[in-house]
Amino acid sequence: MSEERRADPGATHFGFEAVDERAKAQKVAGVFDSVATRYDLMNDLMSAGLHRLWKAFTVRQADVRPGMRVLDIAGGTGDLARAFAERAGHDGLVVLSDINMSMLHAGRDKLLDKGRMLPLVQCDAERLPFADDSFDVVSVAFGLRNMTHKDIALAEMRRVIRPGGKLLVLEFSRVWAPLAPLYDAYSFSVLPWLGSKVAGDSDSYRYLAESIRMHPPQEELARLMEHAGLEQVKWFNLTAGVCALHVGRKS
Repeated sequence: MSEERRADPGATHFGFEAVDERAKAQKVAGVFDSVATRYDLMNDLMSAGLHRLWKAFTVRQADVRPGMRVLDIAGGTGDLARAFAERAGHDGLVVLSDINMSMLHAGRDKLLDKGRMLPLVQCDAERLPFADDSFDVVSVAFGLRNMTHKDIALAEMRRVIRPGGKLLVLEFSRVWAPLAPLYDAYSFSVLPWLGSKVAGDSDSYRYLAESIRMHPPQEELARLMEHAGLEQVKWFNLTAGVCALHVGRKS
């Protein structure tokens, strides 16, 4: 067990606010408990539907084939998991996981509405309840930035990947510099307003904007993945860097 895992909880960030690590977990849980029922609608409104293209690109890069085993971490309402399951077929296995039960319930209901049921696991990405070398593909979309110890989470993801398998991290990132002023204005004015009007919660979407700024930029995240033991790490900037897909392999 790492020194960081054994250490007493210290200070971390919740958006721009400095908080105790235990308080962050509670605050993040509160965000997703609040937005779960409006999560998909808000995603469509916030990104003008672009999140669907970003996820479709991620699915293509994952290259899931029949019979493969896939773990979708922080999988929310199951968009990626459902797409992976269509490709893995009856002989494969796709597990949808999330630390938040409200999100898992929303994902379960959405999957059932689409005529599909997948194994659901509530778990902390920093302590995955799976054996070493269990999955051919592991994915995490728009979840890594909410994790307190990203290095531990990435190491856990690598641990459960089979040799030759891959990790895909889809996350908001650093936008192209000339667009940053416009993007900031949208993030800190429009997003909280949308959250207030549609989800009845402006604070959660203000946290979203802040958490994006606190998340490691493209190059730094690639280094974190390499430090976790992943190889051949590369990234793709999507929509001028509004988000990025990082891909790494386990040898």
